[in-house]
Amino acid sequence: MTTPPAAGGLTTGDVVILGRIMPASNHTFACEVVDGVTRIQAVYKPVSGERPLWDFTDGTLAFREYAAWVVSDALGWDVVPPTVLRNGPAGSGMVQLWCEPDGGVEPVDIVPEDAVPDGYLHVLDAVDDRDRPVALVHEDTRPLRRMAIFDVVVNNTDRKGGHVLAMADGHRFGVDHGVCFHTDDKLRTVLWGWAGDPLSDEETGALAALESDLADGALRRSLEPLLTEREIDRTAWRCRRLIAEGMLPIPSGGWPSIPWPPF
Repeated sequence: MTTPPAAGGLTTGDVVILGRIMPASNHTFACEVVDGVTRIQAVYKPVSGERPLWDFTDGTLAFREYAAWVVSDALGWDVVPPTVLRNGPAGSGMVQLWCEPDGGVEPVDIVPEDAVPDGYLHVLDAVDDRDRPVALVHEDTRPLRRMAIFDVVVNNTDRKGGHVLAMADGHRFGVDHGVCFHTDDKLRTVLWGWAGDPLSDEETGALAALESDLADGALRRSLEPLLTEREIDRTAWRCRRLIAEGMLPIPSGGWPSIPWPPF
C-alpha cells in the first residue's frame, strides 16, 4: 500500500487519544501521533467502532476511507487529507491528518432565498425551522468543483456541508469517505451547483488518466487489498461514463440526491 508522503509521522509513533468527536455515528477520535518530540494532530477511526450498515459490508469503512485518499492522490487534486491504515489503541483503523478549517469561511451554506452571495451557486430552495424561505448554496471554486467530480468517481453517498473543510489558503479538503465505492449508484451530495455543466479538457484528461490507472495500473494494485474487484471496476466505469457524457451529472430522481441532514 502507498504511504502518503505528506503524512510524515502518521505511520510511526504512538496514537494518543485526546477525546471522542461527537456526534459522529461511528467511533471517531481526535488524537495525536507522538514520535519522540514530534506530535501530529490527527483523526482516528478504528474498525472496531464502525456501526453496521445495511448496504456496506461490515468492517470495511476504514478501508474505504483510505481508498478514497489513494484515489485522490492518483488524481492529483489533493481532495482528501493524508490518510493511512494502522493500529491504534482500539485496534486497526484509519488515521487521517487533522486539517484545521478557516472558521470564517462557509464553502456550503444556507442563506435567505433571495440572498445568494456573489461567487456561490444555487442548489435548492427550502424552508427553515421557522418556515422562512432559504436556499442551499455552495461556492463556485475550482477546489470545490474538483471535489464534486471526485465524489462522482468514488460514488460518495454522504457529502454533507460539514464534510467540506475550508483551508485559509483557499484549498478545500473533503473528509468522511467511509460510505464510498458502492457498486450501485448512490451519489448523495450537497455539491449539485454544477449539474449539467460541461467538463473542461483538463478535467476530462485527468479522468481518462485515472480510468487507465484503475484498469490495469499501479492504482488498481493499490486498491485491490481495500476494495472488491467489482468495486474497482465500477469506479473505472464511472470515469468512463463521465467522459462519455461530457458533463457533471444531474440528479436522476431514482435515489435521494441530498444527504440528510445536509450538514
